Amino acid sequence: MSIICLYDNSGIMAKPWVKGGVNASCYDIKNAYSQERYANGSHLNMVNFDINSETLTRCARAINRLGGGEVHLPIDTKLTPVQLVFAFVPCTDLAVSGAAHFKAKRERDPDFQQKAVQRALDAIQFAKDLGAEWVIENPVSVLANKKFLGKSSYTFHPYEFGGYLNADEAEHPLYPDYIAPRDAYSKKTCLWTSEGFRMPEKKPVACESFGNSRQHSRLGGKSEKTKTIRSLTPRGFAKAVYEANK
Repeated sequence: MSIICLYDNSGIMAKPWVKGGVNASCYDIKNAYSQERYANGSHLNMVNFDINSETLTRCARAINRLGGGEVHLPIDTKLTPVQLVFAFVPCTDLAVSGAAHFKAKRERDPDFQQKAVQRALDAIQFAKDLGAEWVIENPVSVLANKKFLGKSSYTFHPYEFGGYLNADEAEHPLYPDYIAPRDAYSKKTCLWTSEGFRMPEKKPVACESFGNSRQHSRLGGKSEKTKTIRSLTPRGFAKAVYEANK
């Protein structure tokens, strides 16, 4: 089997799957082309990919046509049937935390929000075209509006899955100065999922703080670094999702 992660330039959600023997590909316009092979024979592809309705349609057709053969998307990767599609849809024009800017954005482009929502709809259609289960991730956002995706299937905070990280995984490998060990911070996150997705059992750790995490207090502003850290998938949650859906 294999999984695909859209709008993902960290690979955090994919790595537990690859370690478990499942091939994974992460698509994002920020990615450089790379392939990391594991001793178990599986591999993690990081693919530079401009995600939109047209490119996803072409991608699905290529996978469906060639199955386990060579697919150029745009690097060679042996794709087996896709089990799950994760989409970490950009939240800049969706998150309610940015609602104060919606009016100005709407004046510049009346369709700005519908375009943002369309990314989620395209990801869902992509998964359906592949016969795969799907997960759309976003913070508290307008996706919950009835005219868009409606009420989310699940919500969670990162600390609620920190118990999946053992002692030698506690410290964040990339940003230990910003992200609390074992994801011990709060950030309400919403998931819209297909019926076949299994929400993992929670294994919470003591929360460092509620509403004032290291990310919240130190990661304001618009720099690419702060945006990247704010949007990272919690490692404990990624591991939990794999355990529940492998």
